[in-house]
Amino acid sequence: MTTDASDTSLVQRVQRGDRGAFDALVLKYQHKVVKLVLRYVRNPAEAEDVAQEAFIKAYRALPNFRGDSAFYTWLYRIAINTAKNAIVARDRNPVDFDLDLTDPEEPYSMHNRLKDPDTPEGLVLTDEIRSTVNAAMEALPEDLRTAIVLRELEGLSYEEIAARMGCPVGTVRSRIFRAREAIDGRLREVFEGGLGRAEELG
Repeated sequence: MTTDASDTSLVQRVQRGDRGAFDALVLKYQHKVVKLVLRYVRNPAEAEDVAQEAFIKAYRALPNFRGDSAFYTWLYRIAINTAKNAIVARDRNPVDFDLDLTDPEEPYSMHNRLKDPDTPEGLVLTDEIRSTVNAAMEALPEDLRTAIVLRELEGLSYEEIAARMGCPVGTVRSRIFRAREAIDGRLREVFEGGLGRAEELG
């Protein structure tokens, strides 16, 4: 089976709800994506995080992927846009390069909306977001919660987390991806559903 045919098969399985198939795509392309992102983001640790964000965006957009281009070509564009967006965010410039989201016209950007906590929205959302993140983390399976805590709260590298958890680096990346996707999904419900939706999230 050719690479394109193999990817198409995995994509179709993801579109049918098979999360394991997406894990296979992440494992297959994570090194390429990290190397690609490193062209824009020189810090290796930041590149790892940007690559994870690119995979999350790809996962969300996959239901609309129709195979007009090869999967990696499509993923390549998302990764580049995500890297550019990371640079812009780091430089505090609000320009958005997210061209490959499900809705290209959607101005949604969690980072930008939270960038100024002194706005009325920022002040009201701060506590709601904190409680939503905490609830989302508590709901994670132990292996995912441990990985994301070691990464985000303790600042360990992927290699250090792998050593701490006794598993391959690829497994760490997969766990952090799943954790971030779950947490970000809960946050998107708060933003897209309006204030007060956090009460429905438990």
